[in-house]
Amino acid sequence: MAAGEGVKLIGCLVSPLALRVEWALKLKGIEYEYVDEDLSNKSALLLQCNPVHKKIPVLVHDGKPVAESLVIIEYVDEVWKERYPLLPRDPSERAKARFWAKFVDEKCVPALIAIFSKQGEEQEKSAKEAQEILKTLESGLEGKPFFGGETIGFVDISAAWIEIWAKITEEIVNIKLVDEESMPLLCVWFEHVLENPIIKECLPPREKLLEHIKGVHRRLG
Repeated sequence: MAAGEGVKLIGCLVSPLALRVEWALKLKGIEYEYVDEDLSNKSALLLQCNPVHKKIPVLVHDGKPVAESLVIIEYVDEVWKERYPLLPRDPSERAKARFWAKFVDEKCVPALIAIFSKQGEEQEKSAKEAQEILKTLESGLEGKPFFGGETIGFVDISAAWIEIWAKITEEIVNIKLVDEESMPLLCVWFEHVLENPIIKECLPPREKLLEHIKGVHRRLG
């Protein structure tokens, strides 16, 4: 079986977690079938492939499911290690990459979501906290073009979606989150990653994202 055969990604068009897996597959040039899941009516395939969490994304490779986006990306990098390495080979650098990817999921994501669940001064406070967390993320660049060095890697595809979601959040709540003056390196990094042709071609339509994030705002607000 040639590499890439028997690869299926169960995702959702507006999911940043599914998007990061798509980016990993695209960067490695792996052909795959995309299954767009209706999260309001989860399919038997999703429930069968991820019976524990019942969430997307799920990668199915040769009939074997792998769940959780960061786990999937590491799996993809290990299986197709000869193609465009995403994680550094040096153990210390690999550990650092895992740290920052975990930071995105455990710190950045909750900070962005918290903005939607607050109003007035509390919302402004949450926005400032989110900005501080993004500044901390910026420090992980350490003056390099990308988190992994000279090419887009594990942390870059784990975190780049933040720019898109943050900009739409700014539009909805009318609070500036990504500040070019206080986090210039992060802003340049966002631009470099998201303007990459392979990354750019996977981006979902902005109108659908806006509709989805407004829905999140209504549910949490």
